[in-house]
Amino acid sequence: MTGLEQIGRWLITFGVFLIIFGTLFWLAGRFSWLSWFGRLPGDIEIRGKNYAVYIPIVTSIVLSLILTLLLNFIFWLKR
Repeated sequence: MTGLEQIGRWLITFGVFLIIFGTLFWLAGRFSWLSWFGRLPGDIEIRGKNYAVYIPIVTSIVLSLILTLLLNFIFWLKR
């Protein structure tokens, strides 16, 4: 397999994961039991008269931990 074919496969795989996670986040906005996600204590929200800045620090950490555990489990199953 050439380098370009391998890059193409990685890009397609990454795109599929983006579509899956994007759909999950889109659907999560429609369910009230997931309304806490993105509004955790420690997330910074600054609102002014003409602007709003949102920095989801704790949400990013929680999402990173969940994805790390999930990917480690998947790679463990492939061994």
